[in-house]
This record gives sequence, C-alpha cells and structure tokens, in this order.
Amino acid sequence: MIKRVGIFVSGGGSNMRALVEDMTGDHAARAAVIVSNNADAGGIAWAKKNGIATEVIDHRPFGADRPAFEAAIDAALAPYALDIICLAGFMRVLTAGFVAPWQGRMLNIHPSLLPKYKGLHTHARALAAGDAEHGCTVHLVTPALDDGPILGQARVPVEPGDTPDTLAARVLVQEHRLYPAVLRRFAAGQTEPVTL
Repeated sequence: MIKRVGIFVSGGGSNMRALVEDMTGDHAARAAVIVSNNADAGGIAWAKKNGIATEVIDHRPFGADRPAFEAAIDAALAPYALDIICLAGFMRVLTAGFVAPWQGRMLNIHPSLLPKYKGLHTHARALAAGDAEHGCTVHLVTPALDDGPILGQARVPVEPGDTPDTLAARVLVQEHRLYPAVLRRFAAGQTEPVTL
C-alpha cells in the first residue's frame, strides 16, 4: 500500500521538491500534502502549481502558545491520513506533544553531520571549528532538538577559502540526493543508515 507523506516547509522548499520529484514509479510513497507556517513560502506556490494539496497554518496568531499552533496543524492534517511526515526546512521547533504521536514516522534533514552542530548556523560553526568535512543528516525526529536515530548522512569536504554560503551550497546539493534516497528506503521499511 502506498504511504501518504506530508512535507513541512517554511521557505523555498528545494528539499521538498527533491522528495516529490523522486516519489514516482515504484516508490512506496507519494506526497499527500505540503504544510507551511508561511503563506508566502515558495514551496507552497510550487506545490499548488503542481497540483499537490497545501495547508498553511500561520504561527503568528498563536504567539507563544505552541500547543495551540500544533493543535491547528493536527486538525489540518487529519483529513490526509498521513503515514509519514518529512520536515524539509520547517523553521518551527515542534513540542514533545506534537512529536510523540509521530515518533518513528517523522523525518528531518539537518545541515550538519549529527551529532555535531545541532541547531542553527551549522556551516559557520563547522568552519570556525576548522573541520575538514561537513555534510548533512537525515534522522528520525524525537522531542530533543536535532536528535533521534540517524537514517543517513552525506559528507562534503571543507575547501580552502570556503565561506558559510559556499559550504552551504555544496551541502544543499547533497541534501537533495540524501533525503530522497533515505525516504525511498524508509517508505519501503528499511531503516539501516545510508551513507553518500
């Protein structure tokens, strides 16, 4: 049976596009809905243009009440009967109350070789540390930030003269390879980590 995937984005959605474009043919999953906290997200526009259902739940009216924001997301998701959620540049931290029911079925991509550099500014932090390599990680989401079992990693050498932007651009190329590869395997029931 085809798995139904919800993809959460806040911006342009380049990882979302990589996932959707890979979910064809014998892939065990299909995108059921694209979710964003930002009505102006490029990812939402792209999804609409490509005939994929979208849901926008703006976090701002909820202020600091994250559980209420997440309850609104839950209500929006209910009709889609999702099997898997993929976080793809969704810039809101989700509480344990939202994550727990999805544990084991929610994936995230993070621009570092976890467990290094959880949180933000990963490329600058890797450069400041003098790392020889950097990369990205797909992991199962747990209530702890950028934690959870690792499903795949892709490594990128740090080159002389790299800036956070040049390094980020090279890591993004690998993100677009890694996330689809991991989701394809995950949807088919394979959870052994992938290394690119």
